[in-house]
Amino acid sequence: MKCVFCFLTSVAFSLFLSAQTPFTGNWQGKLNVGIELRIVFYFTGNTIDSLSATLDSPDQSAFGIKCGSVVINGSEISVDIAAIGGSFKGTLVNDTTIDGTFTQGNSLPLIIHKIKGNQEIEIPKRSQTPQPPFDYNSEEVEYDNAAKTVHLAGTLTYPKTKGPFVTAILISGSGQQDRDETIMNHKLFAVIADHLTKNGYAVLRVDDRGMGKSTGEVSNASSADFAEDVMTSMDYLKTRKEIDKKKIGLIGHSEGGLIASIVLTQRKDVAFVITLAGTGVKGADILASQGEAILIKQGVDAETARTYNQFYKQLINFTVQEADSVTAYEKTLQAFTEWKKDISAFQLAQLGFVTEEKSREALKNLVVKLYTPWLKFFNSSDASINFTKAYCPVLALNGSEDIQVLADLNLEGIKKALEKSKSPSFEIHKLNGLNHLFQHCKICSLAEYGQLEETFAPEALELMNNWLKLTIK
Repeated sequence: MKCVFCFLTSVAFSLFLSAQTPFTGNWQGKLNVGIELRIVFYFTGNTIDSLSATLDSPDQSAFGIKCGSVVINGSEISVDIAAIGGSFKGTLVNDTTIDGTFTQGNSLPLIIHKIKGNQEIEIPKRSQTPQPPFDYNSEEVEYDNAAKTVHLAGTLTYPKTKGPFVTAILISGSGQQDRDETIMNHKLFAVIADHLTKNGYAVLRVDDRGMGKSTGEVSNASSADFAEDVMTSMDYLKTRKEIDKKKIGLIGHSEGGLIASIVLTQRKDVAFVITLAGTGVKGADILASQGEAILIKQGVDAETARTYNQFYKQLINFTVQEADSVTAYEKTLQAFTEWKKDISAFQLAQLGFVTEEKSREALKNLVVKLYTPWLKFFNSSDASINFTKAYCPVLALNGSEDIQVLADLNLEGIKKALEKSKSPSFEIHKLNGLNHLFQHCKICSLAEYGQLEETFAPEALELMNNWLKLTIK
């Protein structure tokens, strides 16, 4: 016999799924992370079962972030944002307001309001980004390594006057970067190349492996592999008539400074090195020190951040010392059990260790991440050892407000190493008021990078130019 009730129920359920949803549209709110960051959700699809979403963070120049599942339960909405390890949950207050919580590590309140579909989202200005036409030569270049396993593409700029020119290769920081080292729509390397080329130098900036037109193994690559790419670029430049083959130097930002120091140990033809927020101690110490500084900027009290740093150093050391992640994880859990005996529930909550299950899951994910080839190499690296082998002039610059590569710690490491080296001359400078990107900052948090109009402090650009003029040119 036909189930009339089942049939009616299924019809009702189908009608419910196909109903119009008030969530469809564009919604904007401000997330307070010490500074206010705009968050924009774009919900498309006219029915509950077809709703999908993307996310913009305009102040961080992050656009079109794909969201995962969007679940509607009456007036409640849940959005998975796996691409950034986050989520959003909210309740529809009225047709134009959703009161919710944004979670990405920590949970923060986020109220979003419906905006007109054609309303433009204002993009932060980047007034220093060079715009054509240029008063120098700008050429697209491509070349391979000797084994033909890596293909590199970049931009070579050089003056229109007669060469050959003193030349700098720009080396980007951690993570895959394009040739301009674009971070939150700031094009650091385009700004540096423009300034130096206008002052008479040739500059090569290159897409990292897997970015732009460059190809090559990425997932198992480390800083040592990226150093090989820099040496490939040096060999390419020596084929160009515009380049002074005896005056090719390296300018490395962040991890790029470490990579430059590795090249120094492999080649004897580096004319100069400039490190911009470059490392000067062990990679493990870099991670630990930046972790503490970032936690404090995120609102965690200094004592809690310092205490966590002590445990975090242990964790990193386990991953450096142990051959497999299983053993490292077991030791991490033992250390965590001992460590949290002296930690209050409030402090644990500040650090995201809310339940035992969540704590174990977070620690396991962290240990696994630390065993990736790049991090495994980075944590064991020590740029200061490399700089003891320097044989060319070196300029080291760090911003006083850098919370990623702390100025005092790393500049001291570089200085002590260079004092032991055969470098004919070196200069060490801590630039007041500048962050990791060499911007004049106010709050000096990571999130502020995208809100600042300035891309690279003019005094840092001029310091590099003057040093090259006096030391190299």
